[in-house]
Amino acid sequence: MADPRKTVLNTDVEGPTRTYKIDNSTIVYDKTKTGGSAQVGFAVTFSADDVVKLTEDGEAVVGRLELVEADNFCVVRVNGPVSLPGGDSATLTLGKKIVGDLGVAGAKGYIREVATATAAELGVARGRIVNNNDTAAVVVEL
Repeated sequence: MADPRKTVLNTDVEGPTRTYKIDNSTIVYDKTKTGGSAQVGFAVTFSADDVVKLTEDGEAVVGRLELVEADNFCVVRVNGPVSLPGGDSATLTLGKKIVGDLGVAGAKGYIREVATATAAELGVARGRIVNNNDTAAVVVEL
């Protein structure tokens, strides 16, 4: 049996979640998709009071979309280790804070490291990158 002390576990650790409404534009309910939406697993930010949408370039990351319900409410993981997709050609340096980014063809819900020379990004950056081996599943501590 493998020694559990020699296994690094950065994801699948329970953490706090919150319930929000979806914008029903960038995030939509689809009962045929795992978790109720094709957008589950992507980074979200606020679009209005208690309403989340997929992140865009330089926006604050509230958390990772975990579940979408038919009544347009969703569950968002807001703290702890999560994996999020890195943006198209994103810089993803270990230890750096994150902000939203865009994927291929302007797809929303991705992340990148904060641009430290951009004051607006510094004001919304959070978390830190802890594993960047897979840019499609960057492990971030929120």
